[in-house]
Amino acid sequence: MGDLIKEALSIGWPLLALLAGLLVYSQISISDAAAKKRATFKLSIGMLAAFILLIAIAHYETSFYGANRLLPVSLVLVTSMCFMLGIYFPNQAALLKIGGFMFLVAAGLSGYGNWLPQVEGGFPPKEEKIQFESMSAQQLADEGEKIIFGGIGQNKVQGAIGKGQCPLCHAFHKGMLGERAPNLDGLPERAAKERLVDPKYSQGKPLAREYAQKESFPGAGTAENGQEYIAESHSCPSCYVVAGYGVKGTNDKESPMPAIHKPPISLSLPELAAVDTWFYIREGRDAPTYEEIIKTYEKFIPEADRPKQLDDKAAGPPSALLADGTEPVDQIFSKAQCVACHTIPGIPGAVGTIGPKLEEGTNAPLRFKSPDYKGGATTTPDYIMESIVSPSAYVVKSFPDNTMPKVFGQKLSAGALKKIVDYLSQVKVGAPPPKIS
Repeated sequence: MGDLIKEALSIGWPLLALLAGLLVYSQISISDAAAKKRATFKLSIGMLAAFILLIAIAHYETSFYGANRLLPVSLVLVTSMCFMLGIYFPNQAALLKIGGFMFLVAAGLSGYGNWLPQVEGGFPPKEEKIQFESMSAQQLADEGEKIIFGGIGQNKVQGAIGKGQCPLCHAFHKGMLGERAPNLDGLPERAAKERLVDPKYSQGKPLAREYAQKESFPGAGTAENGQEYIAESHSCPSCYVVAGYGVKGTNDKESPMPAIHKPPISLSLPELAAVDTWFYIREGRDAPTYEEIIKTYEKFIPEADRPKQLDDKAAGPPSALLADGTEPVDQIFSKAQCVACHTIPGIPGAVGTIGPKLEEGTNAPLRFKSPDYKGGATTTPDYIMESIVSPSAYVVKSFPDNTMPKVFGQKLSAGALKKIVDYLSQVKVGAPPPKIS
């Protein structure tokens, strides 16, 4: 309130000074005692009304342009002033009361308008183009963390998943184990000291490999250093599979990991360079330069297969959805990486064996009616939804618990979840799969 009074005085001191001068003049120039008393009273009322008006103006200036936007308060003050003057100046009472009523209506309308949710107008903020090649190592690492986890400082947050989707399968901290993929803690050092010297890697002899793929592409060869190994493992996961992490039934000859420069992830070479830089910086190691990392990917990804950084926008926040429900159901399965772990009839590429085969039109009723079932579902759609958002509620026998991430309730929109549930509800053993929509 003190600030408002100061603001009012700074705005209207000439007017108040004029009224004070008239008050003094009336005391000197009017000799009749009754007339002097009336003049003094009216001038005092005028000074009070002027002060209220100045307070209203000051309040309007500070609140309307500030964070509160309490315009109605200013209008109510002006309304009070008009009605007060109307009482003491009967010759102008009608005009003042009409003006006061107008300000009262304006106060009501503006109050209602401020009660509604506010949307800031103006042009959208300008999106700055990301220049990966001109960044420092730390800036690249920050962008890499955003791509992996969705934000800086999110690498220890449970369920934080960025555009790269790496945390869906990998752990990143010492002592954490994963059923789906190796722990990536200490990757730069282990790449050179463990992976490249493994006889099964067949360094320099790609055709001697026993894996599903011999090379990333014909003539690519094998990695010669740790960074090249990281680039090769991202672009050709089945060129070398860490023991125990292959697709079930392939004797570790095939990796469930997709090539992350291809759909649905489609990281560009600059984004891959940022991701790799983070692996080094987080351990306090000197990272290869941006140009050196790019060259390692160019060795294993032919130019025709290199995705473009389409709009050079920063990676999305950790709350970004993997699928928003506008996609066909096969794309939703792909974006959520369901195809890497499950066999799903009718969905191209869904031949995973890490999780059970998803013929839920047949299997779901048997499971929620089983004596071993401890969940809350009573219908097939409810069971499927529960399996997605709370996968530990019931674990199919012969498959370990905590293999499936528990983040899909936050990472898939309601529309995407409904499409998955609707599709899987129709998948039955021995029956043709439903149409993709």
